[in-house]
Amino acid sequence: MQFTIRGQQIEVTDALKDYVDKKLSRLDKYFEAPPTSEGHVTLSVVRGLHTVEVTIPLTGVVLRAEDRSEDMYASIDAVVDKLERQVRKHKTKLNRKIRQEGGLKTLIAENGAATSQTAVEQAEYDEDDYEVVRTKRFTMKPMDVEEAILQMNMVGHNFFVFSNIDTQEVNVVYKRDDGKYGLIERD
Repeated sequence: MQFTIRGQQIEVTDALKDYVDKKLSRLDKYFEAPPTSEGHVTLSVVRGLHTVEVTIPLTGVVLRAEDRSEDMYASIDAVVDKLERQVRKHKTKLNRKIRQEGGLKTLIAENGAATSQTAVEQAEYDEDDYEVVRTKRFTMKPMDVEEAILQMNMVGHNFFVFSNIDTQEVNVVYKRDDGKYGLIERD
């Protein structure tokens, strides 16, 4: 698979490109034919943290992983591990779907697909894998935005849902990557 590698606030050296290519080539073993789309890799350094973002668009699914650490090479390794887990998960889902549908031929016949790869990718895309594993309930006391930010920082979360005392609406404050805060309001 081909990747576009670009840097933000960092010069992408040949050694860094080679390392990214070598590590991402581990994913090739999961594909029978190389994907026709091109993957995107963004390397950046913000406040001493080395960030690696990789996006691989495939038919019916987009693989995406991001990691931050104090070492660029460690971030690259972690991102490749995350992508590998995603690929294995999708292949497992796909195989389960094929077994449940009575085999690949049945799946192809039902979908009317011209190629097995299209049927396989469509089966993966149709799989509904959203599962709520925990539900929390809490009372929202009205507060202003500043108090909501303080509460968020006290509980150690990166977002906080609250009832805005000024607008009487439910809002969300969140911590941005740049260290500042954002507010989400209903339109």
